Amino acid sequence: MEGESFSGIGNGGQLESNKVLQGLQKSFVQAQSILDQNRLLINEINQNHESGAAGNLGRNVGLIRELNDNIRRVADVYADLSASFVKSAEASSEGESSRAAGRPGHKRNRPLQG
Repeated sequence: MEGESFSGIGNGGQLESNKVLQGLQKSFVQAQSILDQNRLLINEINQNHESGAAGNLGRNVGLIRELNDNIRRVADVYADLSASFVKSAEASSEGESSRAAGRPGHKRNRPLQG
C-alpha cells in the first residue's frame, strides 16, 4: 500500500494520493493503538472476574466503561476514515473528468464560422 497511487490518477494527482495514503495510515495506526489497549483491558477484566475478589469485580465496572468508550472511539475513527476516503475518491473522480475533457484528440464543439 505504501508508495502506491490510486489507479486512474495522473501525475498531478500523485501528491494528493500520497496525502490520502498518509491519512489512511495515520487513521489505521490510531485505531490499532486503541484496539491494542482494548486487548489489555479485556485481559485485565477477565483476570479480575476469575479472581472473584469484590475489589477486583468493582474495578471491572470502570474498566468496562473505558472499554466501551474505546469502542466508540474506534468506530469514530473508522467513520472519519470512510468519509475521508469517499471525499478523496470523489475529488479524484472529478479531477479525472475535467482532465478528460481537455485531452488532445477529444472531440470538441467548435463555433461555426460564418
